[in-house]
Amino acid sequence: MKIVIPDGDTLSLMKQQIIPVFRKYGEIICHGSTSPEETAAVIGDADAVLCNKTPITREVMEQCPNLKYIGLFATGYNNIDIPASQEKNIIVCNAGEYSTHAVVQHTFALLFSLAGNINQYHNAVQSGEWEQSPTFSYFPYPVHELYQKHFVVIGYGSIGRQVAKVADAFGMRVSVNTRSIPENCPFPLITQEDAFRTADMISIHCPLTEQTANLINQKTLSWMKPTAYLINTARGGIVCEQALADALNQDRLAGAGLDVLQNEPMSPHTPLKHAKHCLITPHIAWASVETRERLLQIVSRNLEAYLEGKPEHQVN
Repeated sequence: MKIVIPDGDTLSLMKQQIIPVFRKYGEIICHGSTSPEETAAVIGDADAVLCNKTPITREVMEQCPNLKYIGLFATGYNNIDIPASQEKNIIVCNAGEYSTHAVVQHTFALLFSLAGNINQYHNAVQSGEWEQSPTFSYFPYPVHELYQKHFVVIGYGSIGRQVAKVADAFGMRVSVNTRSIPENCPFPLITQEDAFRTADMISIHCPLTEQTANLINQKTLSWMKPTAYLINTARGGIVCEQALADALNQDRLAGAGLDVLQNEPMSPHTPLKHAKHCLITPHIAWASVETRERLLQIVSRNLEAYLEGKPEHQVN
């Protein structure tokens, strides 16, 4: 069996571990990165592809007739043409739930930083402002409690469920907005419009689909309270960046914490780069050391299960 990894650099510290883990399954070829124009040639006559974000389009599949398996180093699979994979009997398996704890942690790191104005206070200390304060406690920037605030989770998969539990533990009033009705959900379900109109904090945990693309737009942002915060650790395409930047710069929203953007790496021209009260991290919510080690084992097990004729985590 010939296995190709087209984007090993996306796994960073794991890269040196990849080949030993997968060598037992066959010939393994690991590339650091691959442009969309090179993808078909890089895959070539491989039987399997293990990738993170490399787009595997219908055209790529048509040029790689030996391809029978795509294993994802990710939960999201919007980089794979799923209908084409079904037509061509190519099995696609993702790595579900590998990053749940890390993403939950990062979600609240962003929220805490915004609600507590942590960055502004750190900068104030570093610049000497506190040293010049006439009182022991220096608080020119507002700090807000999370307790009893209305926290809305959009999307109630494995990450959304855990985020809701943590918010509840902080004494927040949790509500859920999701397309499907979840079983045994202990929190009230609300409509999309009610979610935007009543939330003090909105945290996005839904996949990027035709229905959720640009979910955060001029209209939905206009429903939100000017004191509300928006957190997105899901997919950048869920947010219309210009609409969000306008809302922040016009003080129609208190702040936004984003780990994902429409274009990654971030374009220098994104309107959010210098938007007011906007905290951006470079898609790292998933990337803890422990999470990446877990991810490697899940992808390995998925490939093994496929070879045994019993695919796990199949998304198509």
